[in-house]
Amino acid sequence: MTQISASKFKACCLSLMDEVASSGKVLVITKNGKPVAELHPCRGQLRSSPFGLHPQLQLLGDVINPIDEPWAALQ
Repeated sequence: MTQISASKFKACCLSLMDEVASSGKVLVITKNGKPVAELHPCRGQLRSSPFGLHPQLQLLGDVINPIDEPWAALQ
């Protein structure tokens, strides 16, 4: 696995993502010499659900606008 510092990853992240996608190799991102994250190529297909792991989840009603009922936690 190839390692790169977080600062270098930040400077080149878009090209590094392209490289990982095309090569299929894992990139380890380090901070102060210690591994903190791994960048893996995406193996699966994109999910049609915006909720990722919960494709059966459905939003019923308006979840954006505030409700007119006071929250018990705020009292």
